[in-house]
Amino acid sequence: MKILSWNVNWIRAVIQKWFFDWVKENDADIICLQEVKAFEIQIPSEIRFHMSDYDYLWHKWTRPWYAWTAIFFKKWIKIVEKKSDFPFHEFSDEGRVTELIFKQGEEKIHLLNVYFPNGWDRADWTEMLSYKLDFYEKMRQYIQSIRDKWDEVIVCGDFNICHTEIDIARPKENENSIWFLPIERAEMDKLEDDWLVDVFRKLNPDLKNQYTWWSYRGWARQRNVGRRLDYFWISPNVFNDIQSMKHQTNILWSDHCPIELNMK
Repeated sequence: MKILSWNVNWIRAVIQKWFFDWVKENDADIICLQEVKAFEIQIPSEIRFHMSDYDYLWHKWTRPWYAWTAIFFKKWIKIVEKKSDFPFHEFSDEGRVTELIFKQGEEKIHLLNVYFPNGWDRADWTEMLSYKLDFYEKMRQYIQSIRDKWDEVIVCGDFNICHTEIDIARPKENENSIWFLPIERAEMDKLEDDWLVDVFRKLNPDLKNQYTWWSYRGWARQRNVGRRLDYFWISPNVFNDIQSMKHQTNILWSDHCPIELNMK
Protein backbone atom coordinates (compact mmCIF):
# COMPACT_ATOMS: atom_id res chain seq x y z
CA MET A 1 0.00 0.00 0.00
CA LYS A 2 1.26 3.43 -0.96
CA ILE A 3 0.04 6.52 0.90
CA LEU A 4 0.90 10.05 -0.22
CA SER A 5 0.49 13.26 1.78
CA TRP A 6 0.86 16.75 0.33
CA ASN A 7 0.04 20.32 1.27
CA VAL A 8 -0.92 21.52 -2.20
CA ASN A 9 -1.52 25.17 -1.20
CA TRP A 10 -4.67 25.34 -3.38
CA ILE A 11 -5.92 22.43 -5.45
CA ARG A 12 -6.93 24.62 -8.41
CA ALA A 13 -3.34 25.83 -8.77
CA VAL A 14 -1.69 22.41 -8.84
CA ILE A 15 -4.15 20.83 -11.29
CA GLN A 16 -3.19 23.53 -13.79
CA LYS A 17 0.32 22.08 -13.74
CA TRP A 18 1.15 18.35 -13.77
CA PHE A 19 -0.95 17.13 -10.85
CA PHE A 20 -2.70 14.37 -12.80
CA ASP A 21 0.57 13.15 -14.27
CA TRP A 22 1.87 12.93 -10.70
CA VAL A 23 -1.23 10.97 -9.63
CA LYS A 24 -0.90 8.56 -12.55
CA GLU A 25 2.83 8.05 -12.11
CA ASN A 26 2.54 7.28 -8.40
CA ASP A 27 -0.60 5.14 -8.63
CA ALA A 28 -1.01 5.56 -4.86
CA ASP A 29 -3.69 3.72 -2.94
CA ILE A 30 -4.44 6.75 -0.75
CA ILE A 31 -3.69 10.45 -1.34
CA CYS A 32 -4.06 12.89 1.55
CA LEU A 33 -4.16 16.59 0.67
CA GLN A 34 -4.00 19.66 2.86
CA GLU A 35 -4.92 23.28 2.07
CA VAL A 36 -7.13 22.32 -0.85
CA LYS A 37 -8.94 25.66 -0.41
CA ALA A 38 -12.16 24.53 -2.06
CA PHE A 39 -15.57 23.36 -0.93
CA GLU A 40 -16.86 20.03 -2.17
CA ILE A 41 -19.17 21.75 -4.66
CA GLN A 42 -16.06 23.47 -6.06
CA ILE A 43 -14.15 20.27 -6.82
CA PRO A 44 -12.79 20.78 -10.34
CA SER A 45 -14.47 18.53 -12.89
CA GLU A 46 -11.04 17.44 -14.12
CA ILE A 47 -10.51 15.59 -10.84
CA ARG A 48 -13.63 13.49 -11.31
CA PHE A 49 -12.49 12.62 -14.83
CA HIS A 50 -8.79 11.91 -14.23
CA MET A 51 -9.22 10.22 -10.85
CA SER A 52 -12.14 7.91 -11.61
CA ASP A 53 -10.35 5.01 -9.86
CA TYR A 54 -10.70 6.87 -6.57
CA ASP A 55 -13.44 7.67 -4.14
CA TYR A 56 -12.87 10.70 -1.97
CA LEU A 57 -13.57 12.24 1.41
CA TRP A 58 -13.81 16.03 1.41
CA HIS A 59 -13.98 18.33 4.41
CA LYS A 60 -17.51 19.45 5.30
CA TRP A 61 -16.90 22.79 6.99
CA THR A 62 -17.96 26.19 5.81
CA ARG A 63 -15.27 28.72 6.67
CA PRO A 64 -14.15 30.10 3.28
CA TRP A 65 -10.60 29.95 1.94
CA TYR A 66 -8.98 28.20 4.85
CA ALA A 67 -7.20 25.01 5.95
CA TRP A 68 -9.34 22.26 4.49
CA THR A 69 -8.28 18.69 3.87
CA ALA A 70 -9.31 15.88 1.52
CA ILE A 71 -8.49 12.20 1.03
CA PHE A 72 -8.64 10.22 -2.21
CA PHE A 73 -8.62 6.43 -1.90
CA LYS A 74 -8.79 3.52 -4.32
CA LYS A 75 -12.20 1.90 -4.50
CA TRP A 76 -10.89 -1.54 -3.52
CA ILE A 77 -9.89 -0.42 -0.01
CA LYS A 78 -12.08 -1.89 2.71
CA ILE A 79 -13.45 1.26 4.30
CA VAL A 80 -15.07 0.86 7.70
CA GLU A 81 -15.98 4.51 8.24
CA LYS A 82 -15.28 7.99 6.88
CA LYS A 83 -15.19 11.12 9.03
CA SER A 84 -14.93 14.72 7.87
CA ASP A 85 -15.19 16.01 11.41
CA PHE A 86 -12.99 16.58 14.45
CA PRO A 87 -14.83 15.98 17.72
CA PHE A 88 -13.88 19.31 19.32
CA HIS A 89 -16.24 22.14 18.43
CA GLU A 90 -13.68 24.97 18.72
CA PHE A 91 -11.87 23.57 15.68
CA SER A 92 -14.88 22.44 13.69
CA ASP A 93 -15.17 25.24 11.13
CA GLU A 94 -11.77 24.89 9.45
CA GLY A 95 -11.82 21.40 7.91
CA ARG A 96 -8.44 20.56 9.43
CA VAL A 97 -9.05 16.82 9.86
CA THR A 98 -10.37 14.13 7.56
CA GLU A 99 -10.24 10.50 8.68
CA LEU A 100 -10.52 7.12 7.01
CA ILE A 101 -10.98 3.96 9.04
CA PHE A 102 -10.08 0.91 6.98
CA LYS A 103 -9.12 -2.74 7.38
CA GLN A 104 -5.60 -3.93 6.62
CA GLY A 105 -5.70 -7.67 7.14
CA GLU A 106 -7.20 -8.14 10.60
CA GLU A 107 -6.18 -4.70 11.82
CA LYS A 108 -8.43 -1.66 11.89
CA ILE A 109 -6.40 1.44 11.00
CA HIS A 110 -7.43 5.05 11.51
CA LEU A 111 -5.79 7.32 8.93
CA LEU A 112 -5.89 10.94 10.09
CA ASN A 113 -5.12 13.57 7.47
CA VAL A 114 -4.37 16.77 9.38
CA TYR A 115 -3.47 20.36 8.71
CA PHE A 116 -2.22 21.60 12.07
CA PRO A 117 -2.50 25.35 12.88
CA ASN A 118 0.64 27.26 11.98
CA GLY A 119 0.66 29.40 15.11
CA TRP A 120 1.32 32.74 13.44
CA ASP A 121 -0.89 35.67 14.48
CA ARG A 122 -3.93 36.22 12.29
CA ALA A 123 -4.22 39.27 10.05
CA ASP A 124 -6.26 40.99 12.78
CA TRP A 125 -3.37 40.34 15.25
CA THR A 126 -5.30 37.60 17.05
CA GLU A 127 -2.75 35.45 18.90
CA MET A 128 -2.74 31.89 17.54
CA LEU A 129 0.06 30.03 19.33
CA SER A 130 -2.19 29.01 22.23
CA TYR A 131 -4.79 27.86 19.69
CA LYS A 132 -2.16 25.72 18.01
CA LEU A 133 -1.02 24.14 21.29
CA ASP A 134 -4.62 23.43 22.26
CA PHE A 135 -5.21 21.76 18.90
CA TYR A 136 -2.19 19.52 19.50
CA GLU A 137 -3.49 18.58 22.93
CA LYS A 138 -6.94 17.74 21.57
CA MET A 139 -5.39 15.71 18.77
CA ARG A 140 -3.38 13.69 21.29
CA GLN A 141 -6.55 13.05 23.28
CA TYR A 142 -8.29 11.85 20.15
CA ILE A 143 -5.41 9.58 19.18
CA GLN A 144 -5.43 8.11 22.67
CA SER A 145 -9.14 7.36 22.34
CA ILE A 146 -8.30 5.36 19.21
CA ARG A 147 -5.51 3.50 20.97
CA ASP A 148 -7.85 2.75 23.89
CA LYS A 149 -9.94 0.71 21.42
CA TRP A 150 -6.80 -1.21 20.40
CA ASP A 151 -7.01 0.21 16.92
CA GLU A 152 -3.93 1.37 15.02
CA VAL A 153 -3.32 4.91 13.82
CA ILE A 154 -1.50 6.73 11.02
CA VAL A 155 -1.34 10.52 11.32
CA CYS A 156 -0.08 12.40 8.28
CA GLY A 157 -0.07 15.94 7.02
CA ASP A 158 1.41 19.36 7.63
CA PHE A 159 2.34 19.49 11.33
CA ASN A 160 3.73 23.04 11.15
CA ILE A 161 6.54 22.21 13.61
CA CYS A 162 10.19 21.27 13.07
CA HIS A 163 10.77 18.67 15.74
CA THR A 164 14.54 18.80 16.23
CA GLU A 165 17.51 20.85 15.06
CA ILE A 166 18.17 18.38 12.26
CA ASP A 167 14.73 19.23 10.84
CA ILE A 168 15.49 22.89 10.06
CA ALA A 169 18.22 24.45 7.96
CA ARG A 170 19.15 27.23 10.41
CA PRO A 171 18.23 26.18 13.95
CA LYS A 172 20.13 28.89 15.81
CA GLU A 173 18.65 31.73 13.76
CA ASN A 174 15.14 30.34 14.25
CA GLU A 175 15.18 29.24 17.89
CA ASN A 176 12.73 32.05 18.79
CA SER A 177 10.55 31.64 15.71
CA ILE A 178 7.15 30.04 15.27
CA TRP A 179 7.46 26.45 13.95
CA PHE A 180 10.58 25.91 16.08
CA LEU A 181 9.76 27.26 19.53
CA PRO A 182 10.64 24.91 22.41
CA ILE A 183 7.02 24.90 23.54
CA GLU A 184 5.96 23.72 20.07
CA ARG A 185 8.69 21.11 19.74
CA ALA A 186 7.60 19.71 23.10
CA GLU A 187 4.28 18.79 21.47
CA MET A 188 6.17 16.48 19.12
CA ASP A 189 7.97 14.96 22.11
CA LYS A 190 4.56 14.19 23.58
CA LEU A 191 3.63 12.25 20.45
CA GLU A 192 6.67 10.07 21.09
CA ASP A 193 5.60 9.72 24.72
CA ASP A 194 2.26 8.47 23.41
CA TRP A 195 4.09 5.65 21.60
CA LEU A 196 3.85 7.09 18.13
CA VAL A 197 6.73 6.76 15.68
CA ASP A 198 8.04 9.48 13.34
CA VAL A 199 8.58 7.20 10.36
CA PHE A 200 11.10 9.26 8.42
CA ARG A 201 13.32 9.96 11.40
CA LYS A 202 13.09 6.36 12.64
CA LEU A 203 14.32 5.16 9.25
CA ASN A 204 16.87 7.99 8.88
CA PRO A 205 17.98 9.00 12.39
CA ASP A 206 21.02 11.05 11.34
CA LEU A 207 20.15 12.12 7.80
CA LYS A 208 20.56 15.89 7.42
CA ASN A 209 19.29 18.49 4.97
CA GLN A 210 15.98 16.67 4.46
CA TYR A 211 13.09 19.12 4.27
CA THR A 212 9.52 19.31 3.01
CA TRP A 213 8.88 23.08 2.99
CA TRP A 214 10.79 26.01 1.52
CA SER A 215 9.99 29.71 1.47
CA TYR A 216 9.22 31.26 -1.91
CA ARG A 217 11.70 33.99 -1.02
CA GLY A 218 15.44 34.23 -1.55
CA TRP A 219 15.77 31.13 -3.75
CA ALA A 220 15.32 29.06 -0.59
CA ARG A 221 14.39 25.89 -2.44
CA GLN A 222 17.29 26.06 -4.84
CA ARG A 223 19.63 26.55 -1.87
CA ASN A 224 17.76 23.91 0.20
CA VAL A 225 17.14 26.31 3.08
CA GLY A 226 14.07 24.50 4.30
CA ARG A 227 12.15 22.89 7.12
CA ARG A 228 10.66 19.45 7.71
CA LEU A 229 7.04 20.23 8.50
CA ASP A 230 5.30 17.21 6.90
CA TYR A 231 5.25 13.85 8.65
CA PHE A 232 3.87 10.37 8.98
CA TRP A 233 3.50 9.42 12.66
CA ILE A 234 2.21 5.90 13.23
CA SER A 235 1.51 3.22 15.81
CA PRO A 236 4.48 0.94 16.54
CA ASN A 237 2.61 -2.10 15.22
CA VAL A 238 2.04 -0.36 11.90
CA PHE A 239 5.73 0.50 11.71
CA ASN A 240 6.47 -3.23 11.40
CA ASP A 241 4.70 -3.09 8.02
CA ILE A 242 6.68 -0.11 6.68
CA GLN A 243 8.83 -0.74 3.62
CA SER A 244 10.03 2.78 2.86
CA MET A 245 9.32 6.49 3.15
CA LYS A 246 10.67 9.37 1.12
CA HIS A 247 10.24 13.05 0.36
CA GLN A 248 9.36 13.76 -3.27
CA THR A 249 11.53 16.86 -3.45
CA ASN A 250 11.41 16.90 -7.27
CA ILE A 251 7.75 17.99 -7.17
CA LEU A 252 7.82 21.79 -7.25
CA TRP A 253 4.24 23.04 -7.58
CA SER A 254 3.73 24.05 -3.94
CA ASP A 255 5.92 25.43 -1.17
CA HIS A 256 5.65 21.89 0.30
CA CYS A 257 6.73 18.68 -1.41
CA PRO A 258 4.72 15.44 -1.24
CA ILE A 259 5.77 12.73 1.19
CA GLU A 260 5.39 9.03 0.37
CA LEU A 261 4.85 6.02 2.64
CA ASN A 262 5.04 2.42 1.38
CA MET A 263 3.61 -0.42 3.46
CA LYS A 264 3.31 -4.16 3.01
